[in-house]
Amino acid sequence: MKFITSSEQLLNTIQPLIGIVGTNPALPIIENLLLEIDNGHLHVKATDLETTIINSTPVESDSNSSIAVNAKLLLDTLKAFPAQPLTFKTNEETNTLEISSEKGSYSLAYLNSDEFPNTPELDDSKSTLLNIETLKKGIKNTLFATTNDELRPVISGVYVEISNNKILFVATDAHKLVKYENSINSAENTSFIVPKKPLQLLKNNLTDIDSEVKLQYNKTNAIFSFKNMHIYCRLVDGTYPNYEAVIPTENPNILSLERDLLLNSLKRVSIFSNQTTRQIKFKIQGSEINISGEDIDFSNKASEQLKCDYDGQDIEIGFNGKFLIEILNTLETKKINMYFSSPSKAAIIKPEENEGSEKILMLVMPVMLNN
Repeated sequence: MKFITSSEQLLNTIQPLIGIVGTNPALPIIENLLLEIDNGHLHVKATDLETTIINSTPVESDSNSSIAVNAKLLLDTLKAFPAQPLTFKTNEETNTLEISSEKGSYSLAYLNSDEFPNTPELDDSKSTLLNIETLKKGIKNTLFATTNDELRPVISGVYVEISNNKILFVATDAHKLVKYENSINSAENTSFIVPKKPLQLLKNNLTDIDSEVKLQYNKTNAIFSFKNMHIYCRLVDGTYPNYEAVIPTENPNILSLERDLLLNSLKRVSIFSNQTTRQIKFKIQGSEINISGEDIDFSNKASEQLKCDYDGQDIEIGFNGKFLIEILNTLETKKINMYFSSPSKAAIIKPEENEGSEKILMLVMPVMLNN
């Protein structure tokens, strides 16, 4: 193998993959990156066995071959170089990848590429194109609401449903729930659960992308393809819970408020709340909401009064302040509406106005108040 490329270009190709590089004592090969030259293009692959990511870049080369190189060592090497051309050449006698720069030469040990795990092949697959902005917003609005509980893998990912030219994203951790819906140009009808890690990779790498994303999928795997990158993931096996059952349908009490006003108030009051329960109390009367928090163990407490638009009966209801802050931080609208039915039922939060065909619903479960 021999190829020439700039240190900066190769670094930019490798960096998006580093987050997926696995550490598995039983399979040390996945601590490496697979470098594969094919017709003047370098394809770099990383995997943790559940998720695989491939990124490509053109290089100057007249050979087709592949090797596996330690990911951290190669990354640290490239970071240490200023932008300049580098020549990479394998020495098959010593099993090393020799790097030549303007000022020196360096050698990294490499492994046989045959040991590297194969990329999943999607048999009986279908595909559809996803609008980049819709995909970005769907991930942004739901990813934070997934659980980290490994014992409940079904809700550790995001439920995606495509039907009737619409796409739906749903996420929950049993304390909060998000439902994001938008229109897309797709005649497909399907649903699946995507794990958190590939969605985080997508979120990190879609920032400067302006093209559509191709989604290819079957019953067990999915591939997201855009620009020079392909993200393969194993879908979560299982049935997503009936999320519609926990969304209250009768919510006669409606609170309307500026998002930033409520968010900043919650941030201040939360400092004085119990740091274990994070309990915050809303007391809504007429056109005023009192937001309070208390930590009895340390004699800390705070309360604020905000003017609001409220249509409904006076109500006192408790929430985990951390969850409310996460929800309000995610929403980008100027004003929000909160819908209540009773102190023991979930509250619904929506943007006051949705953009076009976009619909966002966020739900947060109440907590029992300490009276």
